[in-house]
Amino acid sequence: MTDSNEWVFTALGTAWDITLSQAVPEVLQASVLGELDRIDRTWSRFRPDSMVASIARAPGTYPVEPSDQPLLDLHRTLYELTGAMVTPMVGQTLADAGYDAEYTLQPGETIATVPAWDDVLGGWQGQLEVRSPCLLDVGATGKGLAVDRVSALVKAAGFDEYLVNGSGDIRAGAAPHRIALEHPTDPTKAIGTVVIENNAICGSAGNRRAWADWHHIVDPVTSAPTREVLATWVIADDTMIADGLSTALFFTPAQKLLSHFSFDYVVVRANGTVEHSHARELELFL
Repeated sequence: MTDSNEWVFTALGTAWDITLSQAVPEVLQASVLGELDRIDRTWSRFRPDSMVASIARAPGTYPVEPSDQPLLDLHRTLYELTGAMVTPMVGQTLADAGYDAEYTLQPGETIATVPAWDDVLGGWQGQLEVRSPCLLDVGATGKGLAVDRVSALVKAAGFDEYLVNGSGDIRAGAAPHRIALEHPTDPTKAIGTVVIENNAICGSAGNRRAWADWHHIVDPVTSAPTREVLATWVIADDTMIADGLSTALFFTPAQKLLSHFSFDYVVVRANGTVEHSHARELELFL
């Protein structure tokens, strides 16, 4: 694959690139942009015309596309496995803290507490049965879902070898790719590398979306940023699962998550310790 076969674009408010064995066909580009716009119109809490914005305004029944149902199922599984620490109900807390639709990055005087899942949703199979208005945030899994959906379109177009990079949530096709693990306090450096092939890697860290005394990974109990873990990476077959687990590792031991999912991981804690599995060709520069 060469740089001339890389398509760089913006979607979901961030940078994307797709690399194939040839230039990305225009018809595939149109399909990718259309699907990402659909996901954005459904799940973005930053645009007033999204389904999420409607849910924040009024209770009711909201249809869910079959392709998006796995996102809700994974969120519920992580909600239960982490003791409600990973939850899509955290949106208003983040908005009050300054991570809002206008990106004010100015924490308010009061920060909303995080409601319980069952207080907000009466059902989530095929449709969302919203009992009480709530600003949802599916950031723990949403971009991973988007990368998986884009990868499915790429494969359907006949490409087995590919690399889809949704701003660090990365899925590879049938060719190996060495991926750098960004240093959690210095984005110009890496703390290691790992190889992915026919699977995906996602990372999560507080340094990339940080402002004032906040970052985007919030403890629902305290309605404040979590502090014990600096960064996580997860390698899994699906990007959405890797995405969700990279957040779950901020709150839940890897062994508990491994009882339900198959994945490799690296966890860097604030006390300087590092925990990791034996991922393919993992090298750590520590």
